Amino acid sequence: MAVKMKTVVTYRMKADCPSHARTEVAIRDLTCIVDEPVERGGTNLGASPTETAIASLIACTNVIGHKCAKRLGIDVGTLTIDTAAQFDRRGVLMEEEIDLPFPSITLTVRSDGPATAEDIALVGEETAKYCAIAKLFKAAGSDLTVNWIKVE
Repeated sequence: MAVKMKTVVTYRMKADCPSHARTEVAIRDLTCIVDEPVERGGTNLGASPTETAIASLIACTNVIGHKCAKRLGIDVGTLTIDTAAQFDRRGVLMEEEIDLPFPSITLTVRSDGPATAEDIALVGEETAKYCAIAKLFKAAGSDLTVNWIKVE
């Protein structure tokens, strides 16, 4: 008998906050440390909260991209993702409230697999439909551009 996966789940996490800058989030059997660099009063044991948000976008693009490629029967090989995210720091600096902290984000996804450039573009189109983190940034109003490129 096949087990049916739940379509909606509730994530439950707990965090210890040993300082104003460091957060230790318990996720499953893991601990994710989110921290600030030393110059901002942290201990530099992890990425900052805002860096973690962009890292989540990169990771989601990777995971969902590979899932879409598999479903389409396309071999994308290994992906590398370069990112440039414009971050308006006025909010976190407490200068003024900012409605859109990440006005512009560009990801360049490079595939070294045997797939054609057209197939890589198709994987990118499908990934845009299903990447939860990309959808969050788009819904927030960020100008998100994801370029899928075949490495020759």
